[in-house]
Amino acid sequence: MNIYSKKRLWKFLLLLVALIIGGSSMWYTNNLVDKLAKEEIKKLELVASATENITSSSDFGTDLSFSFKVIQENNTVPVILTDAKGEVLSWRNLDSTKVVRDTEYVKEVLAEMKAYHEPILIQVSEEVTQYIYFKPSVLIDLLYYYPFIQLSIISIFIVIAYFAFSSSRNAEQNQVWVGMSKETAHQLGTPLSSLYGWLELLQTEQVSATILEEIKKDLNRLNTITNRFSKIGSQPKMEKENLYNLMERSTSYLRNRLSKTLDLVLSFKVDKNTEILLNKELFEWVIENLSKNAVDAMGGEGKLVVEVSRGPKQQYYIDVIDTGKGIAKTEFKKVFKPGFTTKKRGWGLGLSLVKRIIEQYHFGKVYVKSSELGVGTCFRISLYPEKIEAGTA
Repeated sequence: MNIYSKKRLWKFLLLLVALIIGGSSMWYTNNLVDKLAKEEIKKLELVASATENITSSSDFGTDLSFSFKVIQENNTVPVILTDAKGEVLSWRNLDSTKVVRDTEYVKEVLAEMKAYHEPILIQVSEEVTQYIYFKPSVLIDLLYYYPFIQLSIISIFIVIAYFAFSSSRNAEQNQVWVGMSKETAHQLGTPLSSLYGWLELLQTEQVSATILEEIKKDLNRLNTITNRFSKIGSQPKMEKENLYNLMERSTSYLRNRLSKTLDLVLSFKVDKNTEILLNKELFEWVIENLSKNAVDAMGGEGKLVVEVSRGPKQQYYIDVIDTGKGIAKTEFKKVFKPGFTTKKRGWGLGLSLVKRIIEQYHFGKVYVKSSELGVGTCFRISLYPEKIEAGTA
């Protein structure tokens, strides 16, 4: 399991735990609300019984204090008493201010109560019947919405914590990137200086000029790599470069080192005199990384096309098109994550480095334009000259 898969698993587990906690809270609260609602119904049944007892009593000596006490103690549940025709006789625990200001308020509340529960019948006498309508108390309403409020607060907290953690982690990753890059450049610098000295010595000996030239090329290559690493972490110097010469140089270097079963083609569809502001060393690194990634996907055989074209908004497109194994759509964005790799060996940093160089230093975009499993993939770089110039102004 690669680093990215482990991070995704931890995110899934944290989300699962949050859902379990939220679900448990909602289940418990709903059960509590149901129990309280049943208790309120029982209370209102007692109120109805007390009301019926008071209205039907004809003996003035009967002690009705308990019945009155039962009625008076209902100071939370909103109730409306109506006659058999539905006319409102009295109400209790409603908003008295709204009752005074809005003549339709009581009728609206009565409609809500009718939708909530069947009324409780009060048999005042054989000829007279009344009904008690009711709805949940404010306490039950608050308890009902409490889990949703709780989940909302937890969600907001998780989002804030996630972004704070991501920012901290990204800052830490940036420090690691910069530290590794600077240290790599430093470590390469010492043996490079020594190797250049040995090259000077070899030139005084009877060594083939062809061999010396090849050694010099490789040393220059190592020097270029060292310069690339040294630029990570600091704003690189941007200069006007001939885009055709840069692309030709990058593809030629790769072409000479590929197997004969793999064909690399540069398709340049813009003016060959086009110049664009960029950092030569870092941009060549991008082209090499994308091309090597494509070569790996093709298993050493197939066709690799590097195409340069112009977009509708004057941007430049650089497409790296291979005939490799392809990428699943679910992995289009994942391939640029640090640590994501499908290889048995490798750290999964190549495409992440490409994204960093293009988006942070050249203010462009890089993405998987298209891919089909078993057919091939097209990575696209979009460069916006005006953004580069504005970013380096």
